[in-house]
Amino acid sequence: MRAVQFTEYGPAGVVHVTEVEAPHAGPGEIRIAVRASGVSAGETLIRSGRMRDIVPTAFPYRTGFDAAGVVDEVGDGVKGAGVGDEVFGMTAVTRRGANADHVVLTAWAPRPAAWSWAEAGGAAGAVETSTRVLDRLAVGAGHTVLVQGAAGGVGTIAVQMAVARGAAVIGTASERNHDFLRSLGAEPTAYGTGLAERVRALAPAGVDAVFDCAGGALPDLIAVAGDPARVVTIADFRAAAHGVHMSHGAPAGETRAALGASADPQAVHGLQIAVALAGEGRLRVPVAAAFPLAEAAAAHELSETRHARGKIVLMH
Repeated sequence: MRAVQFTEYGPAGVVHVTEVEAPHAGPGEIRIAVRASGVSAGETLIRSGRMRDIVPTAFPYRTGFDAAGVVDEVGDGVKGAGVGDEVFGMTAVTRRGANADHVVLTAWAPRPAAWSWAEAGGAAGAVETSTRVLDRLAVGAGHTVLVQGAAGGVGTIAVQMAVARGAAVIGTASERNHDFLRSLGAEPTAYGTGLAERVRALAPAGVDAVFDCAGGALPDLIAVAGDPARVVTIADFRAAAHGVHMSHGAPAGETRAALGASADPQAVHGLQIAVALAGEGRLRVPVAAAFPLAEAAAAHELSETRHARGKIVLMH
């Protein structure tokens, strides 16, 4: 089968499609014939070598964490899924490899009828991340939340899921994306100098929580929140120096020793929440661009611009 990988650090051009042996579903797992899969911004950082001292990388590195497709193999002990079902979901953090013709999923849910394959292919990772961080911040009805980097792949989902919880959401983005954020239910504002003052004008009573999807602005975000404990980042590796928690998901059975002290329990229950919200017309997955699998390098190039509005996906 075809799979996307890189065998050295470097620019997007080191990403290539190669032939590899197809995986098989183990106990509690399913395998899908992939129709679409997501491009991970975090993996572009790994590929560039900028994270080589933080995330040890073994080559070849197979890319992709979330995908959607048709079940073609069911492992022992699996209930509620059968061959021919259309699903979206995630592979194991330590396995990855979703940018391929077949992938084994460890968490999944039925593909919502309202979502195209492209939307479903890029959904699971952003849904799990958003649920995990909003849970950690205990976001609920009546709260006010700032989402930094609200127009990106995770930010667009975080905004909608926070709104669905009954929270008021302020989202930072470039001005060209402000109307787009309003369509998702957020009050937009610009990022950069003067952020605390702009947020204070929009939320005179203060902000209950800050979800940082962009990185690079933790002092300002702490000033907005009033307490570093009320800020969670998924994008700033200087978090600990500021007393801020940096979250990444640890599946059941994985240890903090293996995945790092900032690992939080993976919020796979978010996938079913997403299905329900999509069925109610309250959650969509904005797709910035869809590339053929063979053009994975071009997809990485676009991701690195950090100007994509929503998810970047590969079509299979």
